[in-house]
Amino acid sequence: MGMTITQKIITTHAGLKTVEPGQFVMAKVDVALANDVTAPIAIKEFKKAKGKKVFDRKKIVFVLDHFVPNKDLPSAGQCKIVRDFAKEFGIVHLYENTNGGIEHILLPERGIVTSGDLIIGADSHTCTYGALGAFSTGIGSTDFAAAMLTGEIWLRVPETIRSIFYGKRKRWVYGKDLILKVIGDIGVDGALYKAMEFSGETIKNLPMPERFTMANMVIEAGAKNGIFEPDEITQCYIQKRCQRKPRFYKSDADAKFVKTIAYNCSRIDPLIAFPHSPQNAKSIYEIGRIAIDQVVIGSCTNGWLEDLKIAADILKGKKVSKNVRLLIFPGSFQIYRQALSKGLIKVFADAGGIVCPSTCGPCLGGHLGILTKGERAIATTNRNFIGRMGHPESEVYLSNPAIAAASAVLGRIGIPDELK
Repeated sequence: MGMTITQKIITTHAGLKTVEPGQFVMAKVDVALANDVTAPIAIKEFKKAKGKKVFDRKKIVFVLDHFVPNKDLPSAGQCKIVRDFAKEFGIVHLYENTNGGIEHILLPERGIVTSGDLIIGADSHTCTYGALGAFSTGIGSTDFAAAMLTGEIWLRVPETIRSIFYGKRKRWVYGKDLILKVIGDIGVDGALYKAMEFSGETIKNLPMPERFTMANMVIEAGAKNGIFEPDEITQCYIQKRCQRKPRFYKSDADAKFVKTIAYNCSRIDPLIAFPHSPQNAKSIYEIGRIAIDQVVIGSCTNGWLEDLKIAADILKGKKVSKNVRLLIFPGSFQIYRQALSKGLIKVFADAGGIVCPSTCGPCLGGHLGILTKGERAIATTNRNFIGRMGHPESEVYLSNPAIAAASAVLGRIGIPDELK
């Protein structure tokens, strides 16, 4: 029996000839990631285990992105713990402020991760890097501490669900809508501890940022990882960035998939995920009139330069509704600089938007733009659980950047076609 991409990557890193779904293995790690929320816990466990050195100071990555610039004394203390540890153990990859950004955008951008890698991260959206054809998954802080010591991680080999996309996409439909469609169909536990592999003619023409968006959100269906077969678009992306040699894998013709789902993209509308779950996806044409108080464009899901350009093209020459706060979070400081040079920052400012630091911001309800009781936001983020962006009686609706930008002008959830 043949193997899927996910099985092949795990096989290589476990030093085996083959693996089967359900099998437990120990696998070597190419990159281990943590942030200012999860790293301090791991550091505490590392020291409790009396660790004297890390397995490889070049393979551990710390990104301070959740509560920076530090919002209070506890968050400042968290960051200091990480900085001190990085200095003590000679960690090469420590990123923050003008040298940083949101971790899941920063790592691909800097070429730290590449195709064929096995990547673990103490953050659930580490699955983002599957867009490159890597096995990439989130773990807990204690497992991260063990990985810092040993360079290995234990895994149960997941079964794979394959989603095939074909047909021409409608206007205003992006990768965000494709993944919301899948999550809406299978539910938030529809891929529990499974790999989600994306293929088909539509995927072959999908730009890298939209692939990252899709891979980022597979965890919202409970998946262990998301993965794309590397192709020319992937190769073009990584050859400009990564210094390490990539490894390209594809699923065998006789690989076993636990389920295969086909989607005709010409039938998929721009989608809005209603509170309080990403699976509550509804067509933009069926939602009625929903007034909003805040719009958030950015995050690890849709903070790429291409996302900002989509939003800026819609906002150019227009003004944000007087009843709406528009917050823009570029995915990294490098993306901020690119947006500045291309005039996008000016467009946002002229429209009445606020361009924020390249951090997670209000996505997890902790910093910069949280909602109070009764407020509604539409956001390009990945989760809209109860209280996710602030008060438990606030509401978050998820969308792609085009819908979010148009909604900022309209003062309600709407589509760019409605703008004059």
